[in-house]
Amino acid sequence: MDNIYFLMIVALAILAVADLVVGVSNDAVNFLNSAIGSKAISFRSMMIVASLGIFIGAVFSSGLMEVARKGIFVPGEFMFSEIMIIFMAVMITDILLLDFFNTLGMPTSTTVSIVFELLGAAVAMALIKIGADNGSVSELYNYINTAKATEIILGILLSVVVAFSVGALVQYVSRALLSFNFERKSKWVGAVFGGVALAAITYFIFIKGLKGTDYYGEIKPLIEGKTLLIVVISFILWTLLSYVVIKFLKKNIYKLIIAVGTFALALAFAGNDLVNFIGVPIAAWQSYEAWLASGIPANEFAMDVLGSKVPTPTLFLLFAGLVMVLTLWFSSKARRVVKTSIDLSSQGETQERFEPNFLSRNLVRFSILISKYTATVIPTSIQEKIEKQFEKPVIELPKGKTHELPAFDMVRAAVNLMVASVLISIATSMKLPLSTTYVTFMVAMGTSLADRAWGSESAVYRVAGVLNVIGGWFFTAFSAFIAAGTVAYLIHLGGGTMIAVLLLLAILLLARNYINHNKKSKAVKAEDSLNKSESNSIQGVIEESADNISKALKRVSKINNNTINGLIEQDLDALKKAKAMVVKLENEIEELQNDIFYFIKDLDDSYLGASKFYIDVIGSIQDVAQSSSLIAKVSHKHVNNNHKDLKKKQAEELLDINERLVHLFEEIRAVFDSRTFDRIVPGIIEEKQTLLDRVQDSIQRQVERTRTEESSPKNTTLYFSILLETKDLIKANMNILNLYYEEHNRSKELLEKEE
Repeated sequence: MDNIYFLMIVALAILAVADLVVGVSNDAVNFLNSAIGSKAISFRSMMIVASLGIFIGAVFSSGLMEVARKGIFVPGEFMFSEIMIIFMAVMITDILLLDFFNTLGMPTSTTVSIVFELLGAAVAMALIKIGADNGSVSELYNYINTAKATEIILGILLSVVVAFSVGALVQYVSRALLSFNFERKSKWVGAVFGGVALAAITYFIFIKGLKGTDYYGEIKPLIEGKTLLIVVISFILWTLLSYVVIKFLKKNIYKLIIAVGTFALALAFAGNDLVNFIGVPIAAWQSYEAWLASGIPANEFAMDVLGSKVPTPTLFLLFAGLVMVLTLWFSSKARRVVKTSIDLSSQGETQERFEPNFLSRNLVRFSILISKYTATVIPTSIQEKIEKQFEKPVIELPKGKTHELPAFDMVRAAVNLMVASVLISIATSMKLPLSTTYVTFMVAMGTSLADRAWGSESAVYRVAGVLNVIGGWFFTAFSAFIAAGTVAYLIHLGGGTMIAVLLLLAILLLARNYINHNKKSKAVKAEDSLNKSESNSIQGVIEESADNISKALKRVSKINNNTINGLIEQDLDALKKAKAMVVKLENEIEELQNDIFYFIKDLDDSYLGASKFYIDVIGSIQDVAQSSSLIAKVSHKHVNNNHKDLKKKQAEELLDINERLVHLFEEIRAVFDSRTFDRIVPGIIEEKQTLLDRVQDSIQRQVERTRTEESSPKNTTLYFSILLETKDLIKANMNILNLYYEEHNRSKELLEKEE
């Protein structure tokens, strides 16, 4: 029986490595967001700086490990066998939960997940003990460290409001003083800002933050009671250094702030959050060592040892830091989570990921009313001065390069890093496992609001996104508590066998999520994805959009083929796949439509005719996609509702039409691939008419069958719908071909006249 605990330790060690990987994938957004969004430093430099911060921070995190040992529950109330069940349940739940959020690309809190998992598993184990002793639920307070747990939970929730408010306030003041033309300000202005930012970062990370580590005792006599002196001296030194950097070295001080801030935030992340990943396995290892030394049976050995301070082996911390650094470099999921935060805080227009909801609309309306009321109170002269500071400079870029602009400027990036570093370091010094995700995300959202990044065009979408992320955080807490408690109960019932089953299930789910993530990544990079036009001439638009037409027709042909075959064979999976494919195509077309504004803005005055053509092209592609979509959706609905199969004659007619349609698609695609727009192949027109006649003939036959032999209204409705949409599909394809033929000839004639 003793071997089971050794195997559990081995399993927990493996789970710790896996948890480090999924945890860093989620938390990379915390310290990469500002550097990536502002494009202040190169990606390679940013990763090297962040890696150094993580590695050093991991070594400084020993003091926080006690949260996993006694921060949530009272260890002395549990036996060794029970503690191991709690720890195993926590780690299995944590990995699955974090990987789920990473796959969605949503930043969640590793701190909240570990806290509520410990709470859920401990409550479940305590209830089992109380039930076995015929005790009362009121005895639960004896097992749970309610004071500390409440302090941690309230601190986490309060951090959302504090981070957002402080971020907004500091950003508003910074922008009002520096404006968007901050690089044109006097050198002393940049130096003072650099002094404030760098002094705040270095003090709170390297001095205040050390209170959360085992190294603080050695330097305590040097800094205790000298906070003000240290801050003043640090500010003066950093201000002078900033002036030297700006004046003599001719370097951008904001880039230095962002580099130092990225390092500091990465260090704070590792120092504060490492407990979330390896705190539980290390506590389990230390419990195992104490139990072995005791010689007492596992179910009789009380875990009072966890109530005392036990140093974490440095080797464990070094190994954890190495795993975190490697994950940072190689995890594609980390980049996806970062993208969510950057999109929501972008200064310019971006493809919005979230749909507006009732709450986001009303919050925006309320904010507008508050803004109008405030405008009546503040004197007009002051308002004009503030408005001038918030005027965004017009940046001239080469045509087609608009979307290479940073998501936000370096002032906002510096404020993000400065405020987040200060807040996280204060929490670290108080040994509170504050959620770095909550803090950094809400600081970024607060600075976005203050910086007026959420305009009338994007506010409802951005607010909806923030609400979705916050909702996900509450879901994290609730699901972590319930899931960990359930897993702990299952392990209690099934013992070693249940642990093996749950571990196998975890491996299968992680593998499935990994495979699905790779498929989605490949789908994004697929050669058949539609691309927005970046050309500013009519000839260039013809060439670029011709590729989109060919790709769209290839996909529509495949969708239609899968739909018809799936319908005839009553293959619901094939119809689901076809429906998903057409939804993806429609989304890509919608993105092209959303880009029309930028496309027209980028056009040279001499090529404004290209805009009408481009709009017509997108509209024609949309017509094709809509017809294909309706065929796929009605077919899926018919089979999904278990309606009658198609009759043999209907199936034969549809297969014949589909075969001819596929051939027509291939012929039209060949024209676009070869760019032979100067001649419409007579055979294509003839083939189109033959196919239309064939569809019309099938409609007539179905009319006759309906009057004489057809008995299924649903079957008849479906068949007519497919045939009518097929006619529209054929006509839409020919409209596209004619559109290109006419525009190509027109542009060709213009070129000949110019020559």
